Amino acid sequence: MRLKDKVAIITGGGGGMGRVAAQLFATAGAKIVVAEFSDAAGAETVDLVRQAGGEATFVKVDVSREADAKAMVDHALATYGRLDVLYNNAGIMPEADHSVIDTDVDTWDKVMAVNVRGVFLGCKYAIPAMAAGGSGSIINIASFVALLGCSVPQDAYTASKGALLALTRSLAVQFGPKGIRTNAICPGPVETPLLMDWLVKDEAAKQLRLARNPTGRFGKPEEIVYMAMYLASDESRWTNGAQLVVDGGISVNYF
Repeated sequence: MRLKDKVAIITGGGGGMGRVAAQLFATAGAKIVVAEFSDAAGAETVDLVRQAGGEATFVKVDVSREADAKAMVDHALATYGRLDVLYNNAGIMPEADHSVIDTDVDTWDKVMAVNVRGVFLGCKYAIPAMAAGGSGSIINIASFVALLGCSVPQDAYTASKGALLALTRSLAVQFGPKGIRTNAICPGPVETPLLMDWLVKDEAAKQLRLARNPTGRFGKPEEIVYMAMYLASDESRWTNGAQLVVDGGISVNYF
């Protein structure tokens, strides 16, 4: 099994890609800490993992709060005795996030608190735990919009994902010598509730995005998670500081 006995924290594990990650990681042998703000969603993911024969536990976390980030890592260590993977999946994309000229400061700060501070805090406490074990893998979920400009802007979200790429490089250089590799995945548009709820309401926006993707479709959550499984596994032990684009080719399509 690719992830046998590895302990993985998955933030935002209560739904979307986070839930799929918890399920697939568990089938590959990992022990999962579902870090999620919603009690009901987190518990449901744990139940799904256990029903499939996997091992998982839930911890309630607001990733933007330092005390919660520390408690999340402490929970992993107390429950499983080690930490091998931090999967920074939690993120938000509010409807009020537009261009810098018409996005309110509260929306900007909320996005940065979850999408950037949340990763900073998770890493702050996970990295020492990984260093104590001699190795680890940090997986940051960025976005293809961190690499491209967008004529339909979500500037807080875009800036937050660009920040993750810069942070990924810095952590890779700092902690690679300690056996801890840090990489980012840049997904294209993926069929998650976060995106689909928005596009279902706006058919024109949906068709515009589909037209620009050579595959003619949105990605599936598992198609991102399979890349994350590689990064979590020992197969990726010489992959460090990478930004891996999984977008169906949308970012290379010019017309």
